[in-house]
Amino acid sequence: MNFGNFGNIGKILIFIGIGIIILGGLIILFSKVPFIGKLPGDINIKKENFNFYFPLTSSIVISIILSIILTVIFRFLSRK
Repeated sequence: MNFGNFGNIGKILIFIGIGIIILGGLIILFSKVPFIGKLPGDINIKKENFNFYFPLTSSIVISIILSIILTVIFRFLSRK
């Protein structure tokens, strides 16, 4: 049997675990950061019996941060 591929699977599992830890930490931090969800560009419409909220700018900022993190992780994984 060839067990050479288990090293790659182990690396992937480690990075997934690290990613989950980072994501959990970010969720905890974002809940304590007062400006997340209240950035300029976030849409909030309040009427008498109606409330609509869409965090457009916050979603873009979070998307950029996650893209940078994933790019760094995938570049590190693609090294040989």
